Parts: sequence; C-alpha cells; structure tokens
Amino acid sequence: MPKAPHVVTGNSNSPAPRIHVLEVLGNAIVGGMENYVKNLIAHLPVDDFKVTVLCPFESALTSQIRAQGHQVFIAPLRDDPPWRTIEMICTLIRENDIDLLHAHLMNAHTVAAIAGKLTDTPTVATLHGMSLHPQEISVIRTTGSHTIVVCREAWSQAMAVGLASDSVSLVPNGIDLAVYNPAAADRSILRNAIGIAPDDVLIGFVGRLAWEKGPDKFVKAAEQILQHRPEVHFALVGTGLMEKELAAAIERAGIEGNVHLAGMWQDPSKVYPSLDLMLHTSRADAMPLAILEAMASGVPVVAIGVGGVPELIEAGETGILIGTNEWPGIVSEYPGDWDGVAKAALALIEHPERLQRMSAASVRRAAALYDIRQSAAATAQIFRQLMRVRRESTRLHSVS
Repeated sequence: MPKAPHVVTGNSNSPAPRIHVLEVLGNAIVGGMENYVKNLIAHLPVDDFKVTVLCPFESALTSQIRAQGHQVFIAPLRDDPPWRTIEMICTLIRENDIDLLHAHLMNAHTVAAIAGKLTDTPTVATLHGMSLHPQEISVIRTTGSHTIVVCREAWSQAMAVGLASDSVSLVPNGIDLAVYNPAAADRSILRNAIGIAPDDVLIGFVGRLAWEKGPDKFVKAAEQILQHRPEVHFALVGTGLMEKELAAAIERAGIEGNVHLAGMWQDPSKVYPSLDLMLHTSRADAMPLAILEAMASGVPVVAIGVGGVPELIEAGETGILIGTNEWPGIVSEYPGDWDGVAKAALALIEHPERLQRMSAASVRRAAALYDIRQSAAATAQIFRQLMRVRRESTRLHSVS
C-alpha cells in the first residue's frame, strides 16, 4: 500500500544559492496552466531565482512575461519533439547557465526531460491534469525527471503505476489573495458590462469555452433554472472554440435575454465580485484556478466532482458537489451532471442567507489553504533540494 503523498509545504529555512530556472511551456494561450506559471514566477524569491521562459509561439502571454522582466524564447513543441528544439534547449542551458528545467504539459515535459538528460540538468515537470498519460509515465521512468502533481487523484495514479514516492511531490495550486478577494472590484463592473441591475441574481461560468470545460452543461443548467426562476441572469466569462455553438444553443432555447456571453476579461478578478454563485461544469479538471479564484473572492461554487475538484470544495460549507460516475453519491439529494447542478443552484438562491455563510467560509478556506505564496515556496523548496542533490553528486564525482 503506497505511503501518504509527499505534500510539500515550503517551510524550509535553509539558505540557497541563486538558481536559474528555464520554464518550458507547452502552450501559450490564456488558460489555467499559463496563469499558474505567471503566478509562480511572480512569487519566486528574486534574490534566490532567475527565470527564463520557452514558449511554442508568441502571444499575449509572452508579452506579459516579458513585461515581468523575463527573457522569452520561442521554439516548436510537440509530443514527439523536433531535434532543433532539443538542440535549442541544450544550447540555452550551456550559454545561459541554466541550472534547472521546469516543464508544463506533455510536449514540454518530453523535450525538457530529454534535454535535461543530455546535459545532466535537473528537470521538474508539473502535471496540471487529473491523470497521467502513458507518455508522461514513460518519460518520467526513462529520464528520471521529478514530478509535481496538483491533486491527490494524480498522485494516487503515480503511486499505482509504480513511480518512486520520493520523485513525486503534491503541491496544490495557489492564487494571489491580494488580487482575488471580495473587495477586488466594484460589484457593478460585470453587471454594467452585460446590462443587468445591481440586485439581479447573477450566476457565472468562468473558463475557456471548450468541450472539456463543459460550458454547454452550464447553458443546460441555466435553461432548467430559468424554468423555475425566470428573473435570474447568467454570464459565461471566457472565449473558445464553442462560442458560436453556445450562442446558437442559447438562441434556440430562447434565453438570450438572461444568458450573456461576456467574452474574455484580461483581469478576471474584476468579474467575481459581481457573481452571487458560480457553476463549475467541467468534464475533466485537476485543481481549477477558477474555483480557487471564486472562493477567494467570496463566491460559493456548485461543481461537478471530477478530478481534484472534491479536494477544493468543502461540501455544504463553501459550495455543493454534484456526484458523477467517478464520485457516486457525493451529495445524495442531487442527481449527477448538469441536472444536479441546476437543482443545487436553485436550492441555494432560494436561501440568500446560506449563500452569505458560504461566501464567508469560502474566503477563509482559500486564505488558509490556497495562497500562491505557499505554493511558490513549496515549489522553490523542490528546486533547491534538486540542486543540492546535483551539487553533492558533482562533488562526489570530482572526489572519485
């Protein structure tokens, strides 16, 4: 039976030399992984770490990272990496004195682990999903890269497939509590943008409009809620490939007066204070930042209990979890999927005092468990430990 997960807390007081980290990103869109990286590099101690970034293409993200003062390189990244990208990373390691590689997504993990093995450079991969792909498992075993997972479901799988417990760390995601809090924005900002009154009940979805995020389930839940509470409003915040499909579904249902496609917001912290409730309807997720951001902003969440979501929401206290085939009977009085989401949301908006209690409890839970400073400190501790191991190995080889 596997041991309990090695949860890194970041409570190390030992001094460490300045470490140059190359962050290798497998994508460069506006998404959860990319926001994780921006948050992390903004909170690594500048006296201890220097950060350079490699992305697969130029985007708004690369501009934002450069604006933070970090150098960004561009190279193609595929699950079967081209040699020129491996060569480029090896050259960056040699010419820029890179000490450690930190990869995100399978394509980045694969190329970074190969380059790290070729140059004897420690490699860390943060796996942002709720499960490990066979290629990721193979890369870890073949190259010896260290693995960070963000939820216990992924950690359990890592142990089940036989990865060494000392090579896998559980570091929960974190968010910047100075940015995400109930006072982050005026309650009227999003409401004014979509044209609804200050006292209207507003239920939100925040995320990419992509199949895995389940925005279509949100629309179905909204349609069902409106059959009982026709005055409620809904906002989908985000963009993605499903936007036109969702707009058509909203029009077919005749609910376009209540369901608003609010588009992409560069600063989501301005969105949450306008919401009375958030529905998280993902088909697959590990530790979604949208739930953490909502909690820190004082917005209760009704969520389908996929992946690491049940680790985030304290059922009945900060929100409601809806059962799935993977998590049967999480909340027995509600059926699974979007139908249960709709029924739970109706139950909550019928009791505003309960929503208020959940709001306060959400803020407390986010502050206690999901501060980005804790996550960044834990990740920094892993980096330092790997560098200590490398220095000791180099010393022993030089002595022998």
